[in-house]
Amino acid sequence: MTTPTASPVHPVDLEPSLIAPQTYTTRRVRFRLDVALVLGFLVCLLFMLPARLIVPSMTFAGRPALIVALGLFAWWLVVHLSPRLLLVGPQPLRWACLFYVVAILLSYITGLLRGLPTMEANQQNFTVLVTFQFVGVILMAADGITNWERLRWVIRVFVYAAAFMAIVGLIQSTFKYDIARLLVLPGLELKIDLADFQPRGEGGLFRVPSTATHYIEFSTVMAMTVPYALHFARFSATKGRRALFAVLTALIAASVPVAISRTGVLALGVAAAVMFVAAWNWRTRYNMAILGAALVATLVVVRPGLIGTIRSMFLSVDEDPSISGRTDDYAMVEHWFSQRPWLGRGPGTLVPDLYIILDNQWLLTLVTGGLIGVLALAVLHLTCIAQGILALRRSDTVEDRHLCAALLSSQFVAIVVAATFDSFSFTTYSFTLALTIGMCGTAWRLTHPSRVIRTSTVNRLFE
Repeated sequence: MTTPTASPVHPVDLEPSLIAPQTYTTRRVRFRLDVALVLGFLVCLLFMLPARLIVPSMTFAGRPALIVALGLFAWWLVVHLSPRLLLVGPQPLRWACLFYVVAILLSYITGLLRGLPTMEANQQNFTVLVTFQFVGVILMAADGITNWERLRWVIRVFVYAAAFMAIVGLIQSTFKYDIARLLVLPGLELKIDLADFQPRGEGGLFRVPSTATHYIEFSTVMAMTVPYALHFARFSATKGRRALFAVLTALIAASVPVAISRTGVLALGVAAAVMFVAAWNWRTRYNMAILGAALVATLVVVRPGLIGTIRSMFLSVDEDPSISGRTDDYAMVEHWFSQRPWLGRGPGTLVPDLYIILDNQWLLTLVTGGLIGVLALAVLHLTCIAQGILALRRSDTVEDRHLCAALLSSQFVAIVVAATFDSFSFTTYSFTLALTIGMCGTAWRLTHPSRVIRTSTVNRLFE
């Protein structure tokens, strides 16, 4: 039995859309500039340019992709000031984002009231700015993607850009040559020099970051992308496209271990586990197990010692100084938390140059945002999971259920890896997460039984 493939047009996209009393249009109308196009452009900038490349004289909030994200937040605000630009409909993610932003702002005020050194004050302002950029991507992805066709287009661009990032990492690992230096564009500058290749294990092995800031970030983003690449490898409409995405899936999956990161391997395992439970039948499970074994065997031949190094990273946890360093920080976390348990020290105020690098986003949020901040972040993830599950249950086709499961996998990966590194300190990862969060809202909206909600979306900004 062959895998069902995607139809050229999703049936729901053909429904008439109610845009005003007794006024209907089609959701397949093409705009010269729509949200999906801007999101695709943002993803390309995020993955295909080095993360440390910024607009001159700006902070890391001046990454080209993040400037686009700030524009998306402004766009979302504008459409709420003009009824012509917005088709009104409920969206639970708006409330989750509001709670998250309010929690950040309350913590910000707490930081101001206690008085901050200049470095902490600057970092707090930076964190608030990045929060608005982060929320802008979420809201516009949730409210602005018009139909299933445009959602698939955004995800395809996401996969293509991730494959480019994977190829850069594989070239770095194979030739020990940092091709990312060739991606520095005129008019932009490096805020900090690109990450070096860090030796890890025996036999001359080393870690590579591709275009990301750090090796952990690179491997985690690649792991999050694998279910989406696999989705098109199974459900693209033509045999040629399925073969193309199968190759891209293999490249993206192969790039996870070359970063030599426990977090990346763990993220890939969590993503596979979610897909195993939520989307795959037994035949697919067996096929994925065989393909996974083939990938491991290939890496054993191509990169001798790599698999053994990764295995030892998990088996020798008790002797790993990076693990003991994390656990040694717990006493400091308890001290800071006891001082300000509800709203924390202020967002971004645990500056590594002044204090410590806290490699746990949940604990970092607890220290800087307090219990309210942790609750707000948890609500954001749980809202996405609830929307993903509802969308999966409402879906009528195997393809739609598989895509909803892929969206769910990103949230479970995010929850788990937040306990292994300070994930929101890395903008390539955090804005990839923002996109997947927003797409959970899109899937919920497009599968909703009420046509008013299904067809509610941001209208064109320019005629």
